[in-house]
Amino acid sequence: MTDEQYKEAAEFWDRKNAESVKMLPEKIRAAAEAFLSAHKVCALAVGGGDTIRCTPLEYTWHDGAVWIFSEGGKKFAGLRASKAVALSVFETNAEFGHLHSLQMNGTASVIADSEDPSYIAEAGFRKIPMEALRKLKEPMYLIRIEPGEVTMLNSDFRNEGCGNRQTVSWNE
Repeated sequence: MTDEQYKEAAEFWDRKNAESVKMLPEKIRAAAEAFLSAHKVCALAVGGGDTIRCTPLEYTWHDGAVWIFSEGGKKFAGLRASKAVALSVFETNAEFGHLHSLQMNGTASVIADSEDPSYIAEAGFRKIPMEALRKLKEPMYLIRIEPGEVTMLNSDFRNEGCGNRQTVSWNE
């Protein structure tokens, strides 16, 4: 591809979104919360330097954040280098014209202390006994992701007269 072709391809959704009917931000947020609550697995992308890692992980959504327990791995090198992350959640058996997915850019923090109130609360939310977590040979870390920008691709939005791709800044 030429530089111009890359630029044109990269600006595709900017052009499409400029023509699209927008939903109210609160409706996008409500749809995003419902979608995140209805799913359990995300792909988390982290990076730093020459290393980029995209890892499928189990998560929960509550209290305005994505919560992930993880025993470790290369993603922590990326999390150390940058707190900026991206994640996606999507329907695995989507048919053309019936797409449902979510992309999020956000900020991650890692909770390593199993006595931290947030760590204990997340274990309780997931119904994981703290005794079981403390008995593990290797520690489990808790990753908390605060949403920044969220983009949903949802074919059903067209039924409301809106574009099927909607983006919202989470805290505005």
